[in-house]
Amino acid sequence: LYSARMKNWRKHLAVGLAALTLSVPATFAADLLRWDAARDRVEARVETWTVPELLQRVATRTGWEIYLDPAITNRVPAKFSGQPPGEALRRLLGDYNYALVPETNGASKLFVFRNSRDQATRVVQPVAELSGTNATGRIGNELIVTLKPGESIEALAKKLGAKVVGRADGQNTYRLRFDDDKSADTARAALKTDPAVESVDSNYYVSRPESSQSTGQPGGPLGLFPKVSPDGKYTVVGLIDSAVQGKAGGIADFLLPALSVNGEGKTSDTEPSHGTSMAETILRGLSKANGGDTESTVRILPVKIFGENDTATTYDIAVGIYQAVNHGATIINLSLGGDGNSSFLQNTIISAHDQGVVFIAAAGNTPVTSPTYPAAYSQVVAVTASDRQGNLAAYANRGDFVDGIAPGGNLITFNGQQYYVVGTSTSTAFASGVAAALAEANKQTGTSLEAALRKALAPKTQP
Repeated sequence: LYSARMKNWRKHLAVGLAALTLSVPATFAADLLRWDAARDRVEARVETWTVPELLQRVATRTGWEIYLDPAITNRVPAKFSGQPPGEALRRLLGDYNYALVPETNGASKLFVFRNSRDQATRVVQPVAELSGTNATGRIGNELIVTLKPGESIEALAKKLGAKVVGRADGQNTYRLRFDDDKSADTARAALKTDPAVESVDSNYYVSRPESSQSTGQPGGPLGLFPKVSPDGKYTVVGLIDSAVQGKAGGIADFLLPALSVNGEGKTSDTEPSHGTSMAETILRGLSKANGGDTESTVRILPVKIFGENDTATTYDIAVGIYQAVNHGATIINLSLGGDGNSSFLQNTIISAHDQGVVFIAAAGNTPVTSPTYPAAYSQVVAVTASDRQGNLAAYANRGDFVDGIAPGGNLITFNGQQYYVVGTSTSTAFASGVAAALAEANKQTGTSLEAALRKALAPKTQP
């Protein structure tokens, strides 16, 4: 019976892969920004990034302090190469005004606004790309400190002159912020010999994942409905991401009460969040892979980690994972990543993995072989993206840490309209749907489920 079910499941998975891959518009290309400071030349291809998302990349590339008019939230499509910075900014910002102010003893300041420079009041946070930059995204004036049981972080922070800006009390781990990088470096040296301290780690920015884009077409039904489990047991997928809009695409009844690391925040009423796109992609992947069943006992646990400025850190991811596992998640979807190798994040993953939790993470949206974290950790199934023909997508990471490949595009429905999202984030969510289908169909968990998933997603070898 088991062999027959596995054979049937693989058949439906193959059909699902083909169907989902072919549904992606052929014209989509991954967004790109190359800012060559040495040659003073810029190359860009912007199709899905909003102006705030684009300016995060500009801040990362240039080191500029960027201030944005909060009313500017739309997209400005652009495509060019070999342009000087001034012309590049003009094309990237469209009809919006900007002022670039050089500073003698510090970073230049860029103000982007509609009518007056006074409107540029929102600080744009630099965020390291998923892969392909020399910067690791390390936050110089922060430390992640794990204390030994019974020790007080308040006394230690006061002695060091730091603020406690994050608390993971269940893990005895805290996020400390200092006045500047030098103060943090001095504190790091002191903490290494402090008997109250278990470990000291850096904190790293993590890129805000790619957004969806409207196709201008009406959306289609999900075709999957939640089913009540007779024994009260459910396969729970922890979605560590931005907030999920529960009324979108028929996914509401699949959602468990949401958790939040960075406060509640607000979500758009006009377009899907990344978390919403990933939640629906998980369910569509499940629907394609579950043998044709129209009902499922799988549930999604949303855990919001992206804050008001659309930024998150490795600390936030670790805390989000800890919360998700404590609330019953046995599969963790990480449609995100960065260049920073955090021991706190890795140790959190190792601890949960030892308990039988399966981790699935995005390999990165740059065609390089350098590692992306947390995907590169051995306890994580690292997923890269395939194109419409099932081949490795041109934009996708192809490092030796990659474990599997899945479709890099998906169509979702929001407010009755169709959107598509592209990237290894989507591949990861699809893989999580496959994992959930396998867990539900064959009652597999832990190492058995992980082994089956790695086999199902393994890249095909050429004859």
